[in-house]
Amino acid sequence: MSITLQLDSTTHRIILALKLSYLLFLFSSIPNAKGYTTRAHVFIYAGCSQEKYQPQTPFEANLNSFLSSVSSSSSDTSYNSFAIGNGTSSPSEGSIYGLYQCRSDLRPIDCSKCVQSCVNQIGLVCPLALGASLQLEGCYIRYEHVDFLGKPDTSLWYKKCSKAVTNDVEFLRRRDDVLADLQAANGFGVSTSGFVEGFALCLGDLTVADCSSCLQEAVGKLRSVCGAAASADVFLAQCYARYWEAGYYDEAESSNDDDQVGKSVAIIVGVLAGLAILVVLLSICRRAMESGCYLLYCSSERAIKIVQCFNELIYGVQSFSLESTNWVT
Repeated sequence: MSITLQLDSTTHRIILALKLSYLLFLFSSIPNAKGYTTRAHVFIYAGCSQEKYQPQTPFEANLNSFLSSVSSSSSDTSYNSFAIGNGTSSPSEGSIYGLYQCRSDLRPIDCSKCVQSCVNQIGLVCPLALGASLQLEGCYIRYEHVDFLGKPDTSLWYKKCSKAVTNDVEFLRRRDDVLADLQAANGFGVSTSGFVEGFALCLGDLTVADCSSCLQEAVGKLRSVCGAAASADVFLAQCYARYWEAGYYDEAESSNDDDQVGKSVAIIVGVLAGLAILVVLLSICRRAMESGCYLLYCSSERAIKIVQCFNELIYGVQSFSLESTNWVT
């Protein structure tokens, strides 16, 4: 009887530890709905190259250096670019070019947090990718093996169009006023006309002329691709433009599709946290085998203790898997 009670108590401790490790991450990832700035870390899109790099190579070392530099720099400035491993004494296969940028209206502390979120996620979203980009609501990060910095590129990377607003002349007039302002923006622009709002942003590596051309292309695509949509987003390689009808965005509605990658990242990190717990539990089993005791219960039958210990671990993992499925769906 004493063995059974001890096993039940241990089972509950294992399951509780796994749940807590996962819940701690989930609660830290839930966006605050009190303001637009606090949604800066919400996922929008990611792009991953098909080419992969090999671990423990110069490229991986330079990538880690790039990500570390991005994290450090983001606390001081909202934009920076880097070229690492491109010197004459460095092997060309290790060269990396990259940048990050925050939305210009973010406070420095929010910019730093957003960029750090990008740094933490990009390796999970694009594992071993030779080139990758990640756009969150408030910031952006990109790296490539080839030099793309300062080179104009107006290719379409992402678009999102809502349902169309039909027979609403006033809305279309207000929207066109906003789009005209965004097209004339110098690097970053915010515009409001009645109940229509919008903003636009160029990457910091563009000249004024190239930024103007990029925004003109983005605004043109908003009209041609999304038509009379109540809300539309167009992200080109080096700039983006967005508009929406005031009050249109609802957190629960707008994030259903876009937050799937965010959920996937949460699952991955939750599983990693669970594995860390399992490592600790395995060490407990090892100590039990060495000492001849199973946690608080001692037995002379070492084989029985080993089976009991690992049965508890297996049961805990199965329960954690079932519970985590319920949490994220």
